[in-house]
Amino acid sequence: MKVAILLIFTLSICFIFIYSLIQLSLIINYLRDKKRQKKAVSELSDEELPVVTIQLPLFNELYVVERLIDCICAFDYPKDKLEIQVLDDSDDESFEIAARKVHFYQLQGIDIQHVKRPERIGYKAGALAYGTEICKGEFIAIFDADFLPEPDFLRKTIPHFADPKIGVVQSKWEYANADYSFLTKVQAFGLNAHFTIEQVGRNAGDHFINFNGTAGIWRKTCIADAGGWQSDTITEDLDLSYRAQLKGWKFQYLEELGSPSELPVEMNALKAQQYRWTKGAAECVGKNLPKVIRAKGLSIRTKLHATFHLMNSSVFVFILLLSLLSMPVIAIKPELAEYIFLYKLSAFFMLSWFILAAFYWISHSYGKQDKGKLLLQFLVQFPLFLSISMGLALHNSIAVIEGWIGRKTPFVRTPKFNLNENTSWEENKYNVKKIGLLTYFEPALLIYFIFTFNECINYGDFGMMPMVGFLIIGYSIVFYSSIAHWKKSTKTFTHGQTA
Repeated sequence: MKVAILLIFTLSICFIFIYSLIQLSLIINYLRDKKRQKKAVSELSDEELPVVTIQLPLFNELYVVERLIDCICAFDYPKDKLEIQVLDDSDDESFEIAARKVHFYQLQGIDIQHVKRPERIGYKAGALAYGTEICKGEFIAIFDADFLPEPDFLRKTIPHFADPKIGVVQSKWEYANADYSFLTKVQAFGLNAHFTIEQVGRNAGDHFINFNGTAGIWRKTCIADAGGWQSDTITEDLDLSYRAQLKGWKFQYLEELGSPSELPVEMNALKAQQYRWTKGAAECVGKNLPKVIRAKGLSIRTKLHATFHLMNSSVFVFILLLSLLSMPVIAIKPELAEYIFLYKLSAFFMLSWFILAAFYWISHSYGKQDKGKLLLQFLVQFPLFLSISMGLALHNSIAVIEGWIGRKTPFVRTPKFNLNENTSWEENKYNVKKIGLLTYFEPALLIYFIFTFNECINYGDFGMMPMVGFLIIGYSIVFYSSIAHWKKSTKTFTHGQTA
C-alpha cells in the first residue's frame, strides 16, 4: 500500500513535468514566431468581399443582449453582403428585448433575423447547427453575448481566407473588466497565457489549435466537411476544431486582433465556467484522442502536442492526487529509504514550477515596457493565480472524471453582468442561487492541508511546504469567495423579490 501511494505520487509528478515540457516547447515556438517576418495580407475591396453570416447564440442574456446587437449592427461591412442571425433560445424577458432591438435594425435596412428554434435541443451546438442550415453566408462569424468586437473585425479576418486551406480564423480574447477585482485580474492573467503563448505557439508549430467558441470566423464548407456542430460534448468548439483539423483544414490565429469580452466577477460563476471547460475537454479526449493517435500524416510532435492539449484539464486530477497524497508521502518517507530514487524524482516537480513561471512571465511581459512594474505585478498575480488554480482542483477534477466516464450533464451557462457605475453583480438574476455539495468539501481539505503543513514542519520536509502553502491559500480563497458571493447574491435576490 505504501509503495502504491509513492508510485501514484511519482506518476502524478511525472505527468505534470511532461506537461511543463510541452509548455516549454510552446514558449520556444512563441519566441521564434515573434522574430519571424510576418506576411502581409491584402485588404479586399467591397466588391471582392464575400457574403458573411454573423451568428449570435443567446440564452437569457438580459443584461447584454441590446449591447451585443448594437455592436454587431455597427460593423463596417457592405449591407448587401452581411446577414445577422440572433439565435435566441431565451425563455425570459430578454427574448422580447432582443425582438424589439432586431425589429429596430430591420427598419434601417439591416439583414438581421431573430431566430427561435422549435425545440432547444443540443444547447449552443444545436443553435449553431440550426442557424448554419439556413444561413446565406460563405463564412460564419460567431460571437457570444458578452463580446464587443471592433467594427472592422470582418475586414481584418476575411482576407486570411484567401488560402483555400484555411477553415477558421480566430481572434484573441480581451477583457473589458479585467481590473474590476482581484478575481478578474487573476483570470485575465491566466487566460492571457492561453491567448498568447499557447495559441501562437501551437499555430506557429503547425500543431492543432482550437476555435475558442466565439470571436472567430469559420468557412462554411469546413464546418460541413468536419461533420457539423455536434452536442455530444459540452465544448462543441474544441470538438469541431479537432474534427476539422483531422480533415486537413488549417486554422489561423490572429494575436494582434483583440475582441473585448467580460470575465466572471464572482466565484460561483467562475466555477460554472471552469466546470464546462474542464468537463468538455475531458469528453473530447475520449471522442477525438484515438482519432489523433491513429491519424496518418501527422508528425509524432503534433500528436504529442494534441494529446496534451486535449488532456489539458487532466492536470487538475494530478494536482488533486499530489495534494491528497502529500501527507501520507511525508509520513512514509522514513520507512521506504530503499525508494530514495523516487523521492529524488520529486525534484522534477520543482523544475515544473520554474517552467510555469517562465511561461506566465513571458505572457505577462513580452513586448511591454516598464519591466520593473510588470515584475511587481507578476510577483503578486502569479502566486495568486497558482493558489486559486490549485484551490479549484477538487471542483475541476470531478468535472474531468465525469467527462471521462461519460456522465451527461446540462450545458451550464456563465452569467453575464455588463457592470457599470449604476449596476451591481449582486443584483444579477442569473446568479447561482444554490451552493453545490462539493463546496462544503473545500473547508475539509483546507483543514487537511493545514495539518499537512504542520507535518512538513515536524518531519523537516521543507520541499513540500511551497505546494502545501499554495493549497492552503487557494482553498481558503475559493471556499470563502464561494460562500460570500453566494450569500451576497442570495440576499440581494431575496430582497428584490420581497420588494
